[in-house]
Amino acid sequence: MAEFIKIYPENPNPKAVQKVVEVLKRGGLVIYPTDTVYGLGCDITNIKALERIAQIKGVKLEKSNFSFVCEDLSNLSDYVKQINTSTFKILKRALPGPYTFILPGSKSLPNPFKKRKTVGIRVPDNSIALALVNALGNPIVSTSIRDEDDIIEYTTDPELILEKWNNLVDLVIDGGYGGNEASTIIDLSDESPKVVREGKGPLDIF
Repeated sequence: MAEFIKIYPENPNPKAVQKVVEVLKRGGLVIYPTDTVYGLGCDITNIKALERIAQIKGVKLEKSNFSFVCEDLSNLSDYVKQINTSTFKILKRALPGPYTFILPGSKSLPNPFKKRKTVGIRVPDNSIALALVNALGNPIVSTSIRDEDDIIEYTTDPELILEKWNNLVDLVIDGGYGGNEASTIIDLSDESPKVVREGKGPLDIF
């Protein structure tokens, strides 16, 4: 049975945030709000937790395209190769925001991702998500929780999310109703930005 914790986005309660972080540090899986849809996440440093997420999503961990949710751009060099000034300016302008940026992966990626040429980086404009990453001290590896339902792609009600994921995850955060539009994915691993998926967030800033 998953724990269900209410956290208010206006002012995330540090004690509640810490409780979630303890679950992450123990290798737990957590469903949490972002500035787009609710995400399923775990601690990037915990191999067992990463394997659990890959299993739930039915993918091989090495081949997965999970995003790294970061608090800001300060730790980017841990996961991403040296980027040029124009790429950095795009990131600075768009983040925090509803975008996933595909960037060239560095040699210091965590073991399961070592062979990846690129990584997806996310800095969501959501105070709960950012408070979690801040308190954890490293990124959360994350994937959106899609529905099998063709009409409702993403469940937005935390109580329905809990009902559905109760036996698969360790904790669900109720951060209010989520969005039902995924992030816009922009590939910055090459010379010019390419839109891979149009989602939430205007494209005219690129």
